[in-house]
Amino acid sequence: MLRPRIIPCLLVRDSGLVKTRQFGDPKYVGDPLNAVRIFNEKEVDELTVLDIDATARRREPDYTMIRNLAGECRMPLCYGGGVSTADQIEKIITLGVEKVAFSAAAAGNPDLISEGARRVGAQSIVVVLDVRKTGLLRRQEIFIHNGTRKTGLNPVEFARRAQELGAGEIVVNSIEHDGMMNGYDLPLIRDIRAAVTLPLTVMGGAGSHGDIAGLIREFGTIGAAAGSLFVFKGKYRAVLINYPTPSEKAALLRAATG
Repeated sequence: MLRPRIIPCLLVRDSGLVKTRQFGDPKYVGDPLNAVRIFNEKEVDELTVLDIDATARRREPDYTMIRNLAGECRMPLCYGGGVSTADQIEKIITLGVEKVAFSAAAAGNPDLISEGARRVGAQSIVVVLDVRKTGLLRRQEIFIHNGTRKTGLNPVEFARRAQELGAGEIVVNSIEHDGMMNGYDLPLIRDIRAAVTLPLTVMGGAGSHGDIAGLIREFGTIGAAAGSLFVFKGKYRAVLINYPTPSEKAALLRAATG
């Protein structure tokens, strides 16, 4: 049975853990393997790890890093970064990862969604939509290559297509809200939630437990992902890996459903 999920999202660059703002200004915040160990102790629902430069640099996934992370991780793990072929998807799954996420490859070769689902099962195929408003009319558009390249694709229309092609999950990431801790892009989420029935995870903007509770209150069964919220503490953004305690999580879910 599906339920709301609260998901830390870890960004990796050059084997280090970083946090960005609007996909830029990366700040080093530690070692990803150490962060996974801490999240193990905190019993998180699920963990997402994204190598943010692999695709832009035309680099294959770092299989050694993935193997190490999967071997340490005690919760379901989703990996993304540098994925461009069905063989890579299959290899990553064999390393112990539950889900494989990709964005540029989905936009450039949508048939990879179907082929990946055929190889490893739809439940393991996650299509990521990195979205930003563009032009005078401020229309939402999907970007790829770490937010540096426009695709001309409408996120709502492409979410529908990804569902038709056999994706198991959609991740919606607001570039403008990334790292700003000013709340999720709720209008964008509403549009995509109305368009697809797939499991949906959203990231970009969570600044408090209240933001997560509000998201779950409105959308029910959804994945609430966050980066800054779970790696920074206080107004000076001191690095501190954190996650709601069991009692905090129970209170958060009560607030969301009460």
